[in-house]
Amino acid sequence: MLSIQDIFSIGVGPSSSHTVGPMCAARAFIGSVEDGELLCAIRRIKVTLYGSLALTGLGHGTDRAILAGLEGATPADVDTDHMAEIVQNCERNASLHLMGTHSIAFDYGEDIVFERWKRMLLHPNGMRFQAFDDSGSVLDEQVWYSIGGGFIRKGTPHDPLVGLHDNATADSSWLGETTTPASDASQGNIGDVPANEDSDSAPVPYNFASCDELLTLCDVQHLSIEAIMMANEKASRSEADVVAGLDSIWNVMHSCVQAGCTSKRSTLPGGLHVPRRAAHIYANLKPSGIDILNENSHSFNASLREKEMEWVDLFALAVSEENASGGRIVTAPTNGSAGIIPAVLHYYWYFVDGANMHGIERFLLTAGAVGYLFKRNASISGAEVGCQGEVGSACSMAAAGLCAVLGGTPAQIENAAEVGIEHHLGLTCDPVAGLVQIPCIERNAMASMTAINAARISMLAEGKHMVSLDQAINTMKQTGHDMMDKYKETSRGGLAVNVVEC
Repeated sequence: MLSIQDIFSIGVGPSSSHTVGPMCAARAFIGSVEDGELLCAIRRIKVTLYGSLALTGLGHGTDRAILAGLEGATPADVDTDHMAEIVQNCERNASLHLMGTHSIAFDYGEDIVFERWKRMLLHPNGMRFQAFDDSGSVLDEQVWYSIGGGFIRKGTPHDPLVGLHDNATADSSWLGETTTPASDASQGNIGDVPANEDSDSAPVPYNFASCDELLTLCDVQHLSIEAIMMANEKASRSEADVVAGLDSIWNVMHSCVQAGCTSKRSTLPGGLHVPRRAAHIYANLKPSGIDILNENSHSFNASLREKEMEWVDLFALAVSEENASGGRIVTAPTNGSAGIIPAVLHYYWYFVDGANMHGIERFLLTAGAVGYLFKRNASISGAEVGCQGEVGSACSMAAAGLCAVLGGTPAQIENAAEVGIEHHLGLTCDPVAGLVQIPCIERNAMASMTAINAARISMLAEGKHMVSLDQAINTMKQTGHDMMDKYKETSRGGLAVNVVEC
């Protein structure tokens, strides 16, 4: 099973599929070349992006992420300021420093190819890496897929290509079964991970493949979802390490909210000149002269509680704006939906009586269980199933986490998660200009409200409901399969083609 730190990985904006995943793939490729002692023989690197990566890669910073990965950076340690200027630096110097040590000639127009008329058959987010020696011979060639949430999978150089508009389909179930977490991308031998190796099969005391199985475990073992997840995490590391990891995730989320609320930048990058709103909203909501987010107390006073929903909007906008600006965020479970879980967590922290760090940890463990089910049984990739897989999954996870810390039973938690995804079924992914800005940022705020409402609704009942979470997840998968490709992170449909001026 996937670790909670794979579901919530610390990375960089603006996209898990188009920024984090490609950076990990580039790092994996160059790391495997280095392990093969071929690095110094390389004279040229060529990267070809297909499908959704080609169509929206510029807006998502895919080119910048790949160059950073080839330089040896990972999403957790990349210098975000350097990454913002990396293309210009490479073009100015006409060179690229592989793994930070080996310099080669670099021609942006020739060496990064956006193949907008072809796609890999197995997944919309495919990319090909080729390394050449001084005679022009291929030293190594690898195909990688970015399959959502920063997860990557290695293909083969012979994986089939089809025309962008062809209706050809393939059984891509292997993509959901076997993944390489982004957190492993710093390992040089990641490129040698075979495509059929099941990384979800690590032995754990409580294995489950569906929510029904999870609920049965809770009932038979007399354990909460949080306890099930903690036991599974402890199978590979100490409880102290698990808690430290969860606390680190919360700290990055909180720092991201703070950064978004105090940013001095007036607009988002990318050319649309979308105004940043979080800092202005924060200045208007907080009492004069008091920096609420830096206060030691995590409980708002009565006057601030009167506008708790406005605060939730603010939390979501702050994180989403940081993500859109290429800042440090937590992939939760994707970057496009990175504002939802932090917003609902901050709602718990500031507005729920008795909130504490154990509650934060319980929230994340419970939400992670739901995220695993989406990842395993459907998809969290906007390029594969639309925005329902990103914002919908995050809303469902946040609803489950909040319900848990409100005292909900496993059945009520499942109910909350189901309500969260049910009302996002069919949501398209249609980013204007290929940027994670319109409508992505406001969707995070709206979904945060839905998550809170879903948790509250579930707490009013005993957990009995008509539609199960498993049924809703399966419905999301089917809906994504039936959805036209132009509504799946290609910027060829929806708002992306109907919004002419911003």
